[in-house]
Amino acid sequence: MTRPGTATATAHANIALIKYWGKADDRLILPRTSSLSLTLNELYATTTVRFLDDAHEGDADRATIDGVPVTERALARIVALLDLVRERAGIGAPAEITSLNTVPTAAGLASSASGFAALTGAAAAAAGLSLDPRELSRLARRGSGSASRSIFGGLAIWHAGTDDASSYAEPLGVSADGDDFAAQLAIVVLVLDAGQKAVSSREAMRRTVQTSPEYEPWVRRHADQLAEALDAVAHRDLARLGEVAEANALGMHATMRAATPPVDYLTDASHAALWAVRDARAAGVPAWATMDAGPNVKVLTRADQAEALAARLRERLAPSVPNLRTIVTHAGPALKVI
Repeated sequence: MTRPGTATATAHANIALIKYWGKADDRLILPRTSSLSLTLNELYATTTVRFLDDAHEGDADRATIDGVPVTERALARIVALLDLVRERAGIGAPAEITSLNTVPTAAGLASSASGFAALTGAAAAAAGLSLDPRELSRLARRGSGSASRSIFGGLAIWHAGTDDASSYAEPLGVSADGDDFAAQLAIVVLVLDAGQKAVSSREAMRRTVQTSPEYEPWVRRHADQLAEALDAVAHRDLARLGEVAEANALGMHATMRAATPPVDYLTDASHAALWAVRDARAAGVPAWATMDAGPNVKVLTRADQAEALAARLRERLAPSVPNLRTIVTHAGPALKVI
């Protein structure tokens, strides 16, 4: 039996440019659609996992995020992932998890992606497992689907697959000579509301898949949009990538609003931000919006124009969004385990 230990890992959040929305299998977290994302340098989680080899009978897993104890459903998700690690490693020890997160939690900024990717890397290492990136991606997926992509830096594609073995992410956009298209990209995050969402992503996803008449048409369009995005990446065409990413996100939110009851994450501030992005683009600035399950708007742009775009958007939105916070973030690295 492996002797349990301690390990720390850092994983970065990612923003899906072509979205994952809806599951084909809830238990394995197999998505209905493949997805394409950009891992972000400035938004990350650092997690330490310590398996308690001196545990007493009845001791249970415990976790804190930013010093706050994790309880109920959130803890159950962590325990479920740890159980997969323990089963694979042949250990039974409970674990102590501490995580520090630079991503606002549950505000539509992919905090679960960075959190579960870091948890996966730290738990596997602490349990003595030696897993390759694909295996880590598959394991992270069981905690949070988008975490499968945060195992990798830069651009990553998550293949929907049909079973546990075929549903994994891998890096994308690096040419044979080592040129990485992701290095040309940046995201300006417009934090309009960093509060807790009224409807969780999981509930919104379930409701959309089960009740929205717009969902299946979106899935059918999604295949063409993903193919367009992949071709844009292959040809280093930011404008094409931005256009299809914005269309994909707007379509996803339309499916939610058509659900019963409707799910509408976008606020007046969100719509003001979308208009500001369109105006910037009309003025010749490379800027395309995307939104996940929350009110905050993320703007894809060129890395060398990100700061100027952020300043422009702050100036435009300041009168209507007084509490606006902007984060300029560039392509981030892969999972790092200490």
